Amino acid sequence: MSLEVMKNMLIKNWPFFLRGAGITLWISIIGTIIGAIIGLLVGVVRTIPLPEEGGKRTVLRIVNRILAMYIGFFRGTPMMVQAMVIYFGTASVFQIQINRLFAAIFIVSINTGAYMSEIVRGGINSVDKGQFEAAHAIGMDHVTTMKEIILPQVIRNILPATGNEFVVNIKDTSMLSVIGVTELFFQTNSIAGASFKYTEAFFITSVIYLVMTMTVTKILRTFEDKLAGADTYSMVEDKVE
Repeated sequence: MSLEVMKNMLIKNWPFFLRGAGITLWISIIGTIIGAIIGLLVGVVRTIPLPEEGGKRTVLRIVNRILAMYIGFFRGTPMMVQAMVIYFGTASVFQIQINRLFAAIFIVSINTGAYMSEIVRGGINSVDKGQFEAAHAIGMDHVTTMKEIILPQVIRNILPATGNEFVVNIKDTSMLSVIGVTELFFQTNSIAGASFKYTEAFFITSVIYLVMTMTVTKILRTFEDKLAGADTYSMVEDKVE
């Protein structure tokens, strides 16, 4: 591995590395945001208490089974396989050729949604049951209880896990090269194939991935610290005249 070769490769191909990194970040950001929303909705639905009897109980049980299958499939299979099934399967079965970038965002979103739904469900279940009982005692229904009391706590508590999913997505977008998405791994593979300098090309890419993930991690930790507030507090007493 030659530093001179890497330097020349970076000077010659920096627009391609930059474009690949930009697409990687774009897919990761949009996919994580949409996935977090999907996970929040699915997690909330899966924690709705089942009625004692009636049609609503049957419908809710069916919905829960469908959501459990969705979560099981996307948590239990590699993103690379999901990408190929969804992208090539859509073209083969429905004769629809979808845009690669759209397919990439869709795949990352539903994959992230499956993981986030379990994080949200765990966050909701970790809230003390007494808060639910107190809310119901003062006349709040389930939707109002979730909106006003439970979800604000859950969202704050799952922020670290959401940030972790974002970092994972930055790395996992490399799997989308199998459907021709021109993200960072795809661009690097093209550069390496043209120059036959695979070690140098992928070393540069590993540094780019490392810079992106460490920067995102630092930003997220700073944001979490701001939400957590100060470590020390001082009492303020009103002066009585």
